[in-house]
Amino acid sequence: QLKHLKNHEQQTTSWDHPKMTQLFQSMADLSHVRFSAYRTAMKSRRLQKALCLDLLELSIAQSVFDQHKLTHNGQLLEIPSIINCLCTIYRELQQVHPDLVNVPLCVDLCLNWLLKVYDSDRSGKVQVLSMKIGLFSLSKGPLKDKYKYLFAEVAGAAGVCNQRQLALLLHNSIQIPHQLGEAAAFGGSNMEPSVRSCFQYVGRDDVIEVQQFVDWMHLEPQSVVWLPVLHRVAAAETAKHQAKCNICKECPLVGFRYRSLKHFNYNVCQTCFFSGRISKDYHLSYPMVEYCTPTTSGEDVRDFTKVLKNKFRSKKYFTKHPRLGYLPVQTILEEEHLET
Repeated sequence: QLKHLKNHEQQTTSWDHPKMTQLFQSMADLSHVRFSAYRTAMKSRRLQKALCLDLLELSIAQSVFDQHKLTHNGQLLEIPSIINCLCTIYRELQQVHPDLVNVPLCVDLCLNWLLKVYDSDRSGKVQVLSMKIGLFSLSKGPLKDKYKYLFAEVAGAAGVCNQRQLALLLHNSIQIPHQLGEAAAFGGSNMEPSVRSCFQYVGRDDVIEVQQFVDWMHLEPQSVVWLPVLHRVAAAETAKHQAKCNICKECPLVGFRYRSLKHFNYNVCQTCFFSGRISKDYHLSYPMVEYCTPTTSGEDVRDFTKVLKNKFRSKKYFTKHPRLGYLPVQTILEEEHLET
């Protein structure tokens, strides 16, 4: 695998595995998705599945890191060490999913991806912390647990995190959308506004605890909003809703369902919503609620009540009072009129 990468570099053809090149070329069909958080999440989901990281439990990843004694997060790993760790991970996955995991191919692709994200200078080295954050971010597991694992990687011995440590976590996290060409909408490389947002939310300026970090992350801060959206994208993949799209007439709706909180019984499929298609009685400023799983009777009643309240509000009102689908932490680059 090391020889493969070096040969490609010397021949000045491509640093990428052919299947990695093919994967990124396939993402061009997501350019119609008008919201960057969803576009990034859908690209990340495609990447996650191609690398079989959607099969990797957080606890398995942690045990492999411990097994390889990857405890010094500042340590630079050379390619052979990265390969050894990835081989252990994918052999574990192959035992559980023998029909889905091709160990040599997965190791090649995951190594390729880690180098693209965290070794832009092509030094052939990746920091331990970077590899952990990259793999944890695309691993399988409840979102709350993922936040705790990520926090633990940068927290000090007392289990708390200072501003510098949080900035380190966020910096490594944003490299994932950056590699996908999407970082600008999440604040670019400047982590200071996000760090300030977190510590202001907590109400202190020295350290934060894990639960405080989790609570802040549940607000979906702009710099990391793609990560919770990735989890919703995964949950919505197999969801089927007994409703008809009022724009393209698709029925039932598969994937995300967007229900109007302005009109009764008005639904939009994910294709129409993401591409910004409208009908004569629907305006993009009108509030919508997103569902990645079929609705419950309680949610139906709640939405019905909201429609009653919004029924007599004008388009001008909603334009003046937009709802954001994330917690803005600096200049707002997009206005996503969406309740999540």
